[in-house]
Amino acid sequence: MENLADIGVFGGSGFYKFLDDIKEVQVETPYGMPSDSLFIGKIGAHRVAFMPRHGRKHTILPHLINYRANVWAMKEVGCKRVISPCAAGSLQKHVAPGHFVICDQFVDWTDGRKSTFFEGPIVTHPSAAEIYCPELRKLAIDTAKELGITVHETGTVVVINGPRFSTKAESKFFTSQGWEVINMTAFPEAYLVKEADMCPLNISLITDYDAGLVGDVPPVSHGEVIEVFNSNIDYLKKLLFTMIERIPADNNNCDCRNTKKNSQLQG
Repeated sequence: MENLADIGVFGGSGFYKFLDDIKEVQVETPYGMPSDSLFIGKIGAHRVAFMPRHGRKHTILPHLINYRANVWAMKEVGCKRVISPCAAGSLQKHVAPGHFVICDQFVDWTDGRKSTFFEGPIVTHPSAAEIYCPELRKLAIDTAKELGITVHETGTVVVINGPRFSTKAESKFFTSQGWEVINMTAFPEAYLVKEADMCPLNISLITDYDAGLVGDVPPVSHGEVIEVFNSNIDYLKKLLFTMIERIPADNNNCDCRNTKKNSQLQG
C-alpha cells in the first residue's frame, strides 16, 4: 500500500473526532480486521492516520481489541511514529485528575493478549527496557509545559486486562509498588509499535484516582471517567496538534526503527 501517512494516532474514550477533511481507508491485515478504518488527514507537514482503538461507536472492550491488526494497519499505510493518548487512573495522590503523564515504563498485568508479531522461525527477542521513544517523549513534555498543561515527565503505567476495574486490594498493591498510572490498553499496543520499527509514545490523561487510595477516594465509575476526559479533551487536542506539527520528518534520531534488526539472533 502506498505511503498515505507518516504519523499514527490511536484514540481512546471520547476521542473520535480528531481530524477534519479526512480520507477513510480500510486496511486488511494478516491478523484479521482492525478496530476500525484509518481516518487520514493533514497536520502541518504531516499526514496523520487516526484509528479509534475501541471502534468508532466504542463497542470493542479493551481485552478484545485486535492490537496486532491495529498496529499492522498503521505500519501498512507508512507510519513511522505512533502516538497513543489514553484515559487512565492515578495510583498516587500527587498525580491528580486532569494531569497528563508521559509514561516511560509499563508493567504488563494482562492475560491472554496476542502481544507479539514474532512467532518464528527466526529467533527474535526484542528489548522492552526503554519502550517509549525518547525523542517523542521529550517533544511531548516540552510542548505540554509550553501550553501550561500540568505534566509528569515520567511514570509507570500498569496495564490490567479489563473490562473490570481493580479491587481495592489489587489497586493498593499497585500503589505500594510506586507505580503512577493504571490503564487497560497501553499493552500490547505500544510494544507492538516498537516491534514494527515505529516510535511509540504514551500520553496518559488522568481521569480519576484508582480504588487503592483506600478511604480517600470513592470507587471509580466509567461515567466519571468520560466526564473528566471530555472536560480535558481540548487540552489533549492542542497538545497533539502542536507537537505533531513539530515532529521532524524522519526518525533518525532514535533507535526505534532498528528494533527488529537489533532483536534477531545472528547466525
